[in-house]
Amino acid sequence: MQSKVLILDFGSQVTKLIARNIRELNVYCEIIPYNSSLEKIKSMNPDCLILSGSPASIYDKKPPLFDERILDDELPILGICYGAQLISKIFKSNVKKSKIREFGPSKLIKFKNNKILQGIKNKSVTWMSHGDTIVKLGSKLQVLAKSEFGSIALYKHKNKNIYGTQFHPEVVHTPFGKRFLSNFIFLISSCKNNWRPGKLIKLKTAEIKELVGMHRVISAISGGVDSSVSSVLVARAIGTKLNSFIVDTGLMRKDEVKSILPNLKKLGVNPKIINASKLFFSRLKGVTNPERKRKIIGKTFIELFEKEAKRTKADFLVQGTLYPDVIESVSISGPSSVIKSHHNVGGLPKNMKLSLVEPLRDLFKDEVRVLGKSLGIEKDLIGRHPFPGPGLAIRILGEVTQERVKILQEADDIYTRILKEKKLYDQIWQAFCVLIPIKTVGVMGDERTYENTIAVRAVNSTDGMTASWSRIPYDILDLISSEIINSVKGINKVVFDISNKPPSTIEWE
Repeated sequence: MQSKVLILDFGSQVTKLIARNIRELNVYCEIIPYNSSLEKIKSMNPDCLILSGSPASIYDKKPPLFDERILDDELPILGICYGAQLISKIFKSNVKKSKIREFGPSKLIKFKNNKILQGIKNKSVTWMSHGDTIVKLGSKLQVLAKSEFGSIALYKHKNKNIYGTQFHPEVVHTPFGKRFLSNFIFLISSCKNNWRPGKLIKLKTAEIKELVGMHRVISAISGGVDSSVSSVLVARAIGTKLNSFIVDTGLMRKDEVKSILPNLKKLGVNPKIINASKLFFSRLKGVTNPERKRKIIGKTFIELFEKEAKRTKADFLVQGTLYPDVIESVSISGPSSVIKSHHNVGGLPKNMKLSLVEPLRDLFKDEVRVLGKSLGIEKDLIGRHPFPGPGLAIRILGEVTQERVKILQEADDIYTRILKEKKLYDQIWQAFCVLIPIKTVGVMGDERTYENTIAVRAVNSTDGMTASWSRIPYDILDLISSEIINSVKGINKVVFDISNKPPSTIEWE
């Protein structure tokens, strides 16, 4: 029988990281709302339960609460951050609202040996991020570890497999985090690692068939990994009931349509090309606000989709929405914070006539690539760097014009080519250029110039939720800068972005 882990989601923006870590251990994992009843949970037949963190406080007027009867069951339970505080409060622990939030690295000081700490060294670094603090445990709980600052970092119920941790094992900043989760899943909950990407394909195709029924579907392909994988997946599920097309917005990478068509045709997807660049540029004229750009692009896409849907008599639209898009745009099942609207999530018009098919909505980019590989999609396509749905419009600060897009396309093409030539492209998670249309003085030959600046961005990440800037060698940066300035008219300065996410985002807008 297939093992299953259930996560009660209290609205944390990193809840899905828990699921991703567990899936990487080849164990099936599902996220459900925090207020799911004991009956609902038992009907899903899980091997264990994890309670996520939350931006909420247990001292809020109406804090998110779970069905307390779960604690009387025999299921192994792990509470993380807010989940741990909530469990400890129910067991009569003293939890106080901290005057100063404990945020950042902290060494784990072990007090007792336990299976959940097997293979984890004393004084290993953890990542803390909480406002409430467990000060003293109730009589039924015992301390397993504290932070180097003295706060309770890990506890266990004395008679049950109920654990709580105030550090976050799901984030990369806790280096032993996957081992910690592995110990809980395999040593304490006796799960089996019998989940494979092939099973995910079967699950997704079954979901698509059930959702769509006998209706016709259209898919919009941008040339990126997400839209390509989702379209191939839907095509596998419903065959000829799918009509695909590419909207040439004029905001795509250089020669985008020409480069992606051969790959798509090999996969049995032969999209129609819709040239709509004039329409997009006219609607973006004079617009400088990033949120307005995203919403205008989203609205225009949907209008074109609905027109195409009418022509093909379709009722559903496929979109390559990923989980980071969702949690940065809207709250899923708890009080998560909105960071920005993605054109295919928060930017969709409320009166849209098409129903959505979003087979990748609960996946991260790395999971999508694994899925794409299992579908037989070529490495050149699934290995492409992420590209935003609004395209180059959000990589041009200020107004979007055809002239500015052409400048950015040329610079970005040079940057990508050099990274590939120097065997760096596959080592970087995402690399791109940003046009900063603020002119500065330069000297080219014997003439003074007054031209724009290009920012070069490169980051490493596993899921897009956090990212660190990539250390590109200076000689290669020098080559990139020289070739862009010498080859792209309108650029006389290149700068390199060395900010991490957080506090920055990966894209500039």
